[in-house]
Amino acid sequence: MTVANSAAGAPVYRRILLKLSGEALAGDKGFGIDAQTLDTIAQECKQVADLGVELAIVIGGGNIFRGVAGASAGMDRASADYMGMLATVMNCLAVQDAMEKMGVETRVQSAIAMQQIAEPYIRRKAMRHLEKHRIVIFAAGTGNPYFTTDTTAALRAAEIGAEVILKATKVDGVYDADPRKVPTAKKFQRLTHLEALSRQLGVMDATALSLCMDNRIPIVVFDLHQTGNILRVLRGEAVGTLVAHDVVP
Repeated sequence: MTVANSAAGAPVYRRILLKLSGEALAGDKGFGIDAQTLDTIAQECKQVADLGVELAIVIGGGNIFRGVAGASAGMDRASADYMGMLATVMNCLAVQDAMEKMGVETRVQSAIAMQQIAEPYIRRKAMRHLEKHRIVIFAAGTGNPYFTTDTTAALRAAEIGAEVILKATKVDGVYDADPRKVPTAKKFQRLTHLEALSRQLGVMDATALSLCMDNRIPIVVFDLHQTGNILRVLRGEAVGTLVAHDVVP
């Protein structure tokens, strides 16, 4: 479904994947999980579910542990990445708890088996949950070291047939430089996957972007901290930056 053929105010997507960084859960604290931020995110996800849109979520673990940082400090990269995957599980359980307190039915599916706290990731089961309008939260990355949660988001979006990836960030789109450091940085309204790759704009890592390009999955990069942005994207408003296979000027 495209923005052009949607009714005014109606959701323009039927099934979406929301990519949250672990740092997003930390709020202004920069580390750990901020309860107020968690509740705000949960409330926005509830609004998506109330619209009847099928929602899957991938969450990073950088607010607790980053595998790359551990490796740079001398840890074995694979071991550090597994620790990062476990950090994502903690974040997923926190988001699940916040949403279920609001009456939203959720399922956490983990790529690393841990039956006591999460279902194993099974593609067909995840899709069935979505069809029943349960929010599915994908934990533990791909279950393999050397892959980021951006790549997890691209992979899961392709597997479940998501129509778009909404990438929530701390800035309001994609720029040609860091707008927090360069006041004259230019914001892009629209980009192709290939442009984002060739210009190394940091939308996602190269593996994730290539997966999205190959499967023609659009990405909307937007500011998570602007209340209501997720709903604005779903209603077809021009929010953040659109990265798509074919971009009309």
